[in-house]
Amino acid sequence: MIRHIVFFTVRPENLDAVRAGLSILTGIPHANRLEIGTNVKTDQFDQGIDLVVYGEFDDAAALAAYKAHPLYQESIDRVKPLRDERYAADYEVGAAVTAAI
Repeated sequence: MIRHIVFFTVRPENLDAVRAGLSILTGIPHANRLEIGTNVKTDQFDQGIDLVVYGEFDDAAALAAYKAHPLYQESIDRVKPLRDERYAADYEVGAAVTAAI
C-alpha cells in the first residue's frame, strides 16, 4: 500500500476556497481512503501547514490512475492559484519503520 500525503499553506482568506477545491479529489475512485483535513495547529514547533490531503492506495498504479483522473486536474486548476506552498510525500507502507532501529 502507498500513503500519499500533501500539505498546503494558504492565506486565511483563501482557506475555504482551497478546501472546497481539494474536496473535488474525494470523487476520484482509485483511493481506498482519501481525506482532506484542516490543521488544528496544536504542534508546539510548527503551525505553518493549513490543509492536508491524506490518501491510501493499493499500489503505484492506483496512485497513478488517481493523478490521471480528470477531477485531479480540475482540483489543481482551482487550488493552485489560491494556495501558497505545497509539499507532498508518498511512501510504501510495508517499507515504513514501525519500531526503534
